[in-house]
Amino acid sequence: MGEKKRKQNAKGHFIFERKNYIYMAIGAGLIALGFVLMSGGGSNDPLVFNPEIYNWRRIRLAPTLILIGFGVEIYAILLDTRKKK
Repeated sequence: MGEKKRKQNAKGHFIFERKNYIYMAIGAGLIALGFVLMSGGGSNDPLVFNPEIYNWRRIRLAPTLILIGFGVEIYAILLDTRKKK
């Protein structure tokens, strides 16, 4: 009898609810978008300086998106969707 109960309790279940995973996907998308916006701006010739590396998109926008994405991830983890009414 104990084995049967243990098997029933061992059924797979998710740690978070669907809403949490949606927020996690949004956060991961924001982080990925930030890293994509931060990439590039280099030069093929190491003797030539390319000032494009210091533009507004790479210095301000991309890190802000990454930090917002991490904030959304933290919110998704801490969000309690199983509140009792």
